[in-house]
Amino acid sequence: MLKYTGMNQAFASGHPKKEAGVLAMNNLLKKLEHEVSTWPRVSVHPHRFGGREFLFDKAEVGHVHTGGIVDIPFTRPVHDALLADGLAEQHRWVPNSGWVTFHVRKQEDLSHALWLMRLSYVRYALKGASDPRGMLERESEALQLPPHFRSLMEKFVPGTANHAAIDTLSA
Repeated sequence: MLKYTGMNQAFASGHPKKEAGVLAMNNLLKKLEHEVSTWPRVSVHPHRFGGREFLFDKAEVGHVHTGGIVDIPFTRPVHDALLADGLAEQHRWVPNSGWVTFHVRKQEDLSHALWLMRLSYVRYALKGASDPRGMLERESEALQLPPHFRSLMEKFVPGTANHAAIDTLSA
């Protein structure tokens, strides 16, 4: 007899709409994983609480859980700006941290989840970039960062004011 758990629950319930929804969500999460895995210095691993995590060298860029939940770490100022602008939710288990949560339910959500993941990725990539200012300019343009987010990301460029303070906070 087959045991149905987690993602297989919709199949066990016999609800075609749930089954189609689970398949669609799995497809979106696979697309997210594929895209993030193509970024330089990113590796993909099983996450200790289920799902997949994305590491920039040894630093976690974020992770996805089955069910479409995407959790992403940020510094507190970036976290607060994301919440204030309604671009993410507080993390459900550690709300007083820099972690945010976003739910992927449809194609538009995938685009936004990728935007959030890329924002997290950029903060690590800037630290080791050969031209961090040029990278920030290109990424800001590609992500269409509003000025207040660009200003927050500027602090990750080596040699700028507050960079040393940010480094110690994110370690």
